Amino acid sequence: MKGGLILLALAFTVQLFSQEPCNSFSYQQAELAKDPVLSARIRSVENFIQQQSASRVTSRLDGVVIKIPVVVHILYHSPQEKITDAQVVSQIAALNKYFRRRNTDTASAPTHFRALAADCEIEFHLATSDPRRRSTSGITRKYTPVTKWGADDKMKFAAEMGADAWDTKSYLNIWVCNLDKFAGYATLPGTDEKKDGLVINYTAFGTNNGSSVFSLGKTAVHEAGHWLNLRHLWGDEYCGDDGVNDTPKQASYTSGCPSVVRITCGNGPHGDMYMNYMDFTNESCTNMFTEGQKARMRALFENGGPRQSLLSSKGLDLPLFSSIPLPEEPDPKWLRPNLYPNPASTELMLDLSYDIRWIGKTIFVTNMQGQLVMNVSISSKNQRIDVSRLQAGVYFIAAKKDDGESMKLKFVKL
Repeated sequence: MKGGLILLALAFTVQLFSQEPCNSFSYQQAELAKDPVLSARIRSVENFIQQQSASRVTSRLDGVVIKIPVVVHILYHSPQEKITDAQVVSQIAALNKYFRRRNTDTASAPTHFRALAADCEIEFHLATSDPRRRSTSGITRKYTPVTKWGADDKMKFAAEMGADAWDTKSYLNIWVCNLDKFAGYATLPGTDEKKDGLVINYTAFGTNNGSSVFSLGKTAVHEAGHWLNLRHLWGDEYCGDDGVNDTPKQASYTSGCPSVVRITCGNGPHGDMYMNYMDFTNESCTNMFTEGQKARMRALFENGGPRQSLLSSKGLDLPLFSSIPLPEEPDPKWLRPNLYPNPASTELMLDLSYDIRWIGKTIFVTNMQGQLVMNVSISSKNQRIDVSRLQAGVYFIAAKKDDGESMKLKFVKL
């Protein structure tokens, strides 16, 4: 190994595309800052990997193809974000093609590096059984009032208008949503189990998705590499260590698609391994994991490893309960507060079904002079407002959510 324990303390910022390809390192730094125990857990995982590397002669997993059950949570606000089953299937196919080194462009790697390229013998399959052993397609969809998500894990919780993870000891959870600024990010082994998995921007998920930059499904390949404990090749610091022997040190990320050898950090004569999936090279120019990266990923599944439980998952078994899939919850008719009837004589209805985060907030009703005449606590997504005691005239309704969004409506009392 090219050094000791991977250090995760130095920040590294990339400005590559208008949408940056990966935010995993910055995300991990933010998690470390919030959770002082996380550093110890990550260190424990690293120690386990090093022990496996030092002691390994043969493994019970030699020659075994590791199959990982996958559930894809699709969170959409606008129709174009509600990606199809076919798009999901195309992404799973891409993951398997690249992890099994069945891509047609393997021969394009330079001869020296091509000899290091590996079939990782890791596959990804959409779950056939959910955590309760019911039949499933491995795909969930949910309308959300959230228009854009940050790299802060809120999409992983129903209470935040996202989708709760399925048991992360038994499934790889992938959240697909409108991720602001980034193509994706992933957790490392040792992260809070409720947050464990990948987050991929819907514009970078699957193949032929209309993106001019992320259309080959390799964003998920890169992030799955992180989830399986791979670092960026440059170790997220200048000439850093990614913990793998057969990936040469390099100064930083690679942009574009190099056509000549790029020598940095004294790594001549062969230079940077820019064609590796764990660099930031254009998708069309990445085509390999190495044997060392394969060993690092597969070590996670050894006895006592942080991903071992996936080997005993029931997620790919025949379900115990087969049932007709329930229809998806219908999208709300309104994508903003809807007040009716207006004018009203005795009662108003305020339809907030598009965003239940309004529940628990307070409605303030003022008259034309700006005087507060009543307030109402919102207790339902279809809130009744009794206006029978108000005098005839024009009134205003106002409320504000925790995320800063405000509601301002006008109605006429007859």
